[in-house]
Amino acid sequence: MIARPDFRFLIAHPAHFIAFGFGTGLAPVAPGTVGTLLGFPVYFALAWFLSPLEVAAAGILMFALGVWACGRTGTALGISDHSGMVWDEVAAFVLILVMTPPGPWWWALAFFVFRFFDVLKPPPIREIDRRMKGGFGVMFDDIAAGFYTLLVIAVIARIVGN
Repeated sequence: MIARPDFRFLIAHPAHFIAFGFGTGLAPVAPGTVGTLLGFPVYFALAWFLSPLEVAAAGILMFALGVWACGRTGTALGISDHSGMVWDEVAAFVLILVMTPPGPWWWALAFFVFRFFDVLKPPPIREIDRRMKGGFGVMFDDIAAGFYTLLVIAVIARIVGN
């Protein structure tokens, strides 16, 4: 079991590099938050070149890539959902941003609400996190947190008339 992965582990296999969010998962404090922040430049880079539907498709491909990368990396670490594996936050946040109204206020709201649900893990997210193991489980609980995030954003958008 590898409790504290380092740069050598990160570059040992492409799956590790992806699962650790290109290195953001090595952050000594709040790696999930740092990984979620990586979702911003990834989203904006994709949105620069692709239509919203294509960005959503890219997010789905990122999810599938994450199932493989997080599964392989979790096995190598001996910890199925190591806190440094942040690709789940990156992929989920890209999908959230593609469905969030444009503008810095909305993007900040999406970030904070997503982090809230990802950390708090209200039902059924906590149950998903406990029962689903492997790469799919790592990735899927963040999709559930993303769903809650989008529900909150939709309600607020409805209230403020956006």
